[in-house]
Amino acid sequence: MERYPHLSVSITSAAVRFLFFSVPVETELYELLGVSFDASEDEIKKAYRKKAKEHHPDKNINDPDAGTKFQEMAAAYEILSDPNNRATYDAHGMEGLTGGGRGAGMDASDIFAQFFGGHPMFGFDFGPDRRRAKGEDTTIPYDVTLEDLYNGKSVKMNMEKEVVCGQCKGSGGRGNAKPKQCSTCEGRGWTSTKSKLPMGGYGSSRARCTDCKGAGEKIKEKERCKKCKGEKIVKEKTRQEIFIEKGMTDRQRIVLAGAGDQTPDVPAGDVIFILNVAPHESFERSGNDLLAHVTITLSEALLGFSRVILTHLDGHGVKLTTPPGKIIKPQDSIIIRGEGMPTYRRPDEKGDLYVIFDVEMPDASWLKTALEAVLPPKKQDLDPQPQVVDEADFEESDIVDVRGRSFPASQNFFDQGFPSQFGGDEDDWEDEDDDDDMDEPECRPQ
Repeated sequence: MERYPHLSVSITSAAVRFLFFSVPVETELYELLGVSFDASEDEIKKAYRKKAKEHHPDKNINDPDAGTKFQEMAAAYEILSDPNNRATYDAHGMEGLTGGGRGAGMDASDIFAQFFGGHPMFGFDFGPDRRRAKGEDTTIPYDVTLEDLYNGKSVKMNMEKEVVCGQCKGSGGRGNAKPKQCSTCEGRGWTSTKSKLPMGGYGSSRARCTDCKGAGEKIKEKERCKKCKGEKIVKEKTRQEIFIEKGMTDRQRIVLAGAGDQTPDVPAGDVIFILNVAPHESFERSGNDLLAHVTITLSEALLGFSRVILTHLDGHGVKLTTPPGKIIKPQDSIIIRGEGMPTYRRPDEKGDLYVIFDVEMPDASWLKTALEAVLPPKKQDLDPQPQVVDEADFEESDIVDVRGRSFPASQNFFDQGFPSQFGGDEDDWEDEDDDDDMDEPECRPQ
């Protein structure tokens, strides 16, 4: 008891297991699921579901080992959830499942074939999957809108699936008739074929038996069930309901456990709905945040406004009042806290709403009329007008070009003023008639 101080003295189901069963020779599978070796079936199931969600490849797209971890946990669960497999593992470990505990000659590939039904990711096909611990899942894409993900939605739909025949209870036979072992595959469900290898020699491979369709057994035609015609399953219409929770995202999965097609002696698979969100005309989503473009007029951008700028995904209006004197430029943005998407499983918490403003400019005719009303009047024509007036043609020009080619930099009248183009200031002017000796001018009588 010193080794397990957490065990109480009272007789519980876990204590009974502890008292009557020795400690497993291996505990690796229990450690993969994060449970103790004396965990109940419900505890193992809950632990697997939690681990599967945490390590699912769809949620760990950047982890290259996510698929391997997920398959390891799935294999651990398939073994520990089956009482016989669990007892064998506790007593003999994995060697018991691959060796004498499960029958001589059973190798690791047979173990994987049993637990995964010859899954294609492992690159093999082992024929019959009658010993699979779970049937195949059915994946259904489902189109939703951003409003559905904001408000939540309940959807009911009619579906058709395969169920075990109720008349023969899945035996495929009439009355007490039972299927017999297939003579083609000798009950294995697969046949072995040999093929020549490119490098010489021969290799063997397994293929599903075409006579019994991999079942390993057949029933005579006259002894077949009238309802299912010996197929053991029949089509049945069902009505399913799914709940689209607030804050769900694009590509998120909604799983209906056990709602898939049934197969005799194998638990039914799941029906998995994958959400496909259509683009929205007003909002863009990024995580739990939303982005929207709002168009305002030029007067609202310059003078401000107070009005409802948009209708939200649940129909409520969002009103905004700009601060006095605030001028909004095109593509300015603001953040409105708490007006984003609800958080998944915590719908009372919401992200933020980002608003980008697009300023609507008035057309040229309106602008001309408005400016004429507020600007000073135009200048009147020259009075009096010159006797000759020529209509001047003009072209667009750059004043820099004029400076560069018309005058030297020291004589550029665009820089130094109009008089400088003649060589200097007025003080520099001289009279060509003046003498060097500055004689007085001669007075001439009139």
